[in-house]
Amino acid sequence: MSGAGGPDFFYREAQRLGYVARSAFKLLQIQKQYKLIKPGSSVLDLGCAPGAWLQVACQSLGPLKNGGLVVGIDLKKVKVPPAHCDSRVQTICADVMNLSKHQVRALSPQQRGFSVILSDMCPLVSGITTRDAALSAELGMRALDLAVVYSNDSQEEQCEGPSGSESNGVLQTGGHLIIKLLESEDVKEISQISKPLFGKTSLLRPKATRSSSREIYLICQGLKPEAKA
Repeated sequence: MSGAGGPDFFYREAQRLGYVARSAFKLLQIQKQYKLIKPGSSVLDLGCAPGAWLQVACQSLGPLKNGGLVVGIDLKKVKVPPAHCDSRVQTICADVMNLSKHQVRALSPQQRGFSVILSDMCPLVSGITTRDAALSAELGMRALDLAVVYSNDSQEEQCEGPSGSESNGVLQTGGHLIIKLLESEDVKEISQISKPLFGKTSLLRPKATRSSSREIYLICQGLKPEAKA
């Protein structure tokens, strides 16, 4: 629904095209502009409910014969939408904040990490601007933490995973990361942390974002080898 309470263009289009939510158009725009998900990609979708990004991610993999995988994780139990999804999509009910990198990496093909990580995670909005922004930043930093190796990671964390993995984070070298944030000073800080880790970073407010929303997406392209924060 639109901020005014009535159905808007994206809401109607989502229903017409079989997407479970209007948020599908946000990822569709990102995919059109940046082409992050390619045939054969392994995709991790953090905060995957209600499943619209699972649909777009699977579509972006191309025909089933191209291979690839989409794994969604959410606090809620999410049923894989029948439209636009196939056997390459699976969902896990879990708290991302409590999962180790080893546990998440184990969900990837050959346990070698994912080529694309999507984070559409959002806190339960309280209406208190500073509090909501801080919680959003915490979720965003968690996505970044899972993706890359932090210099203060424990030795145990860095040694986990199969020998020969390209990265001790869950994101493969050369991989891409999308993080939803709520506009605040934290966005600038997280952008600055991400910039040296990736070949390119940018911010995008998709057209399908409601006018009343403060959300913005940090697009991180091409994780550098042995990237550390």
